[in-house]
Amino acid sequence: MNVGSGPTQEEGQSFFEAIGGHDTFARIVHRFYQGVASDPILGPMYPSHDMEGAEWRLTAFLEQYWGGPTTYSDQRGHPRLRMRHHGFHVNPEARDHWVELMRDAVAAENLSPLHAVTLMDYLERAAHSMINTFEPTPGSTAEEA
Repeated sequence: MNVGSGPTQEEGQSFFEAIGGHDTFARIVHRFYQGVASDPILGPMYPSHDMEGAEWRLTAFLEQYWGGPTTYSDQRGHPRLRMRHHGFHVNPEARDHWVELMRDAVAAENLSPLHAVTLMDYLERAAHSMINTFEPTPGSTAEEA
């Protein structure tokens, strides 16, 4: 992963503030969902009529997690990530696609190496924890083999 040369954070500054706040998270999430829209594994999981909603939810969640406003919990309650993703077919293939798209979105933001690695470490661990099946992706060639 290429990482940039953005500044590190000042003492007492949250991660959210250090990387540029809402605008930075919004750009990362928007880039991510641009990739999702055309991804053969992830695209079908996201209703096209709710892409803006999905962007808002992920942006608000990440902002809150990293020390920003609590808008996510104020409007949606506890994140309960595994429960909220239970109805989706999240297998290792879906996880890998999600991580790759997110890695590209984070890399494009040119964060400092410390911030890029810290953010990706969290995102990769979160993606691993969302796996809820080891069944092949429906309609994939692996299922037909």
